[in-house]
Amino acid sequence: MRQPDLFDPDPQADLLDEARAPVVYRADPDKVRLELHALLAEMKAASVMPWSQEDLRHHQTVFPQMSRWLPETEAAQLCFEFTRQVERLLAA
Repeated sequence: MRQPDLFDPDPQADLLDEARAPVVYRADPDKVRLELHALLAEMKAASVMPWSQEDLRHHQTVFPQMSRWLPETEAAQLCFEFTRQVERLLAA
């Protein structure tokens, strides 16, 4: 097997072409909604915190970020309910 020549032009240089449009990720609001409601259902069904401290910190970070894919008022309501459930479960 022959080693490539280090002084040849980069055959992958066009992969870094800045003229190309950036890839933009758009989450499916229905999938986000289902996942957030599933987390809330898990919390509502629990009498004590169902997650480790590490998992709780993860959910406290990710839940509000995921909610940004939803309409603002819906996101605010879901985050409010999430916070209420965290407070309830930590007080138990």
